[in-house]
Amino acid sequence: MKSLLKQYKPVIKFIATFLLVYGVLSLAYSYYLDVSKGIVYYPDYVTNLVANQSEILLDSFGYDSQVLPHPDEPSMKLLVNGKYVARVIEGCNGTSVIILFIAFVVAFAGQAKTTFFYILSGSVLIYTVNLFRIVILAIGLYHYPWRKEILHSVIFPGMIYGMVFLLWMFWVNRFSKIKKTHG
Repeated sequence: MKSLLKQYKPVIKFIATFLLVYGVLSLAYSYYLDVSKGIVYYPDYVTNLVANQSEILLDSFGYDSQVLPHPDEPSMKLLVNGKYVARVIEGCNGTSVIILFIAFVVAFAGQAKTTFFYILSGSVLIYTVNLFRIVILAIGLYHYPWRKEILHSVIFPGMIYGMVFLLWMFWVNRFSKIKKTHG
């Protein structure tokens, strides 16, 4: 058993680090959501910010958009040219995806400075791509509402998670301290 633990120490360390970081960040985010519900920003600051920035981006693409608090649930209604096309909920704000990204990068940590800047730049990239994802999804739902299921459930999650996967692979192959063995 001892030799097995020694043999798989890097894997065990990765899993433990990943779960610890993911757990701590998820608990912190959950706490943030609990204490911030509708205090100043509805439904919470990050979701409100993402919804409003999506509105600005849609307007810059020539659409007349509007974001309104949803009266029946903790979300923001997104209207394009007066048509209600989507709601921006907490799960749309990208924070959970960023937490997953951070946990993986920390579990495969490289040098502290490099890790910090990769997490920072990767998080900004994920946040930005998520904003464009919401905007393109809203435009798609405006023009092709009958494609809602495939757009929302397949194409756009695939884009954001695909990008995160590529960021992870770039990190592992370029910056992490994994000992590469050739043989």
